[in-house]
Amino acid sequence: MKPTSKAHFLDRLEGRVEQHIMEAVSHFQNLPERILLQPAKDGGWSIAQCLDHLNGYGDYYLPQIKKGLDGRKSRSFKSTFKSSWLGSYFTRMMEPDTGKRKMKAFKNHIPSPHLDAYAVVAAFIQQQETLLQYLKQAREADLNAIRIPVSIAKFIKLNLGDVFQFLIAHNERHIRQAKRHLAGKIEAIPQG
Repeated sequence: MKPTSKAHFLDRLEGRVEQHIMEAVSHFQNLPERILLQPAKDGGWSIAQCLDHLNGYGDYYLPQIKKGLDGRKSRSFKSTFKSSWLGSYFTRMMEPDTGKRKMKAFKNHIPSPHLDAYAVVAAFIQQQETLLQYLKQAREADLNAIRIPVSIAKFIKLNLGDVFQFLIAHNERHIRQAKRHLAGKIEAIPQG
């Protein structure tokens, strides 16, 4: 992978996270609980389950990112970021536009069908706001030097930049899934 401008890279990721926050607020926050909890027609996850799945990853990665940012030895104003081959591979697999293959969730990341839907949506929005703060802090960090263990195999570590782009691609994948699920429900929501 070729090095890219760190500022441009982080700007792009921040824009995606801001979009995810806006979509969660505008599409999911004020939906009736029954709509949030209703399974997809094809037997797939409900909207709340999609977001709860993402919250599970946030519960793991956000503290790891904080630890990495807090533990950096010095501020680094290195102006470039270079994705690793493994980080690029994981991100391409997760990106909705390039990772077309359907994947099974790991057992510890399968959401319960019995959720407090409003708490799940609120937690998702809070996690995205925290992620946005970490992206801003990362402007003063070396995205290649900070290493984060991946959730499925902690002995594998990705650089912070790769973790950011993988996590955000994963969020995008499941937000789109939740929005597809919602598209069939909009007509069913009583107005007024």
